[in-house]
Amino acid sequence: MPFNIPILLTWLRVALIPLVVGVFYLPPSMLLHGDQNLVATLVFIVAAVTDWFDGFLARRWNQTSAFGAFLDPVADKLMVAGALLVLVQLDRVNAVLAFIIIGREITISALREWMAQIGASKSVAVSSIGKIKTAAQMTAIPLLLYHEVIFGAIDTHVWGEKLLWIACVLTVWSMFYYLRLAWPLIKEKAGNLHQE
Repeated sequence: MPFNIPILLTWLRVALIPLVVGVFYLPPSMLLHGDQNLVATLVFIVAAVTDWFDGFLARRWNQTSAFGAFLDPVADKLMVAGALLVLVQLDRVNAVLAFIIIGREITISALREWMAQIGASKSVAVSSIGKIKTAAQMTAIPLLLYHEVIFGAIDTHVWGEKLLWIACVLTVWSMFYYLRLAWPLIKEKAGNLHQE
């Protein structure tokens, strides 16, 4: 297993996930409710920054690796799933939205795994729709974790909810986009199986 700064940052992101969730289960004597929101938000933002930074450094220092390419999306999906589950528990996110987003991630991960096995991973490379979806999602989650009004006017829950709905729509759209790209190969492989 290779070990370098980008992979270390990815492992750091994995380690931060339990903190985002666990901070809400600390007793009030250790951390007040409002402080829980702030700490969870800051930890999530740090984790999200490492997501951008590890990829940037890996490309800049030419330290990309197969293990890093595997671990990075796993860390991302664990981070998003963990945050969404705790937000559902706190009644800040609709469970259906969380299911759609997490279900899509599992579906596309499985699709990419299968496409890689048949040597066609470039057919489902990350699209601009996926990038916009990720940006909306990664902005919505810290807003929902913070769950306060800032500057006396900006309700972070309201804005977070709107952005998560946008992310959810883009999630479904991008899932069908990737499935459409992969469909010819899926049909081809299914046809080969019938012939055998």
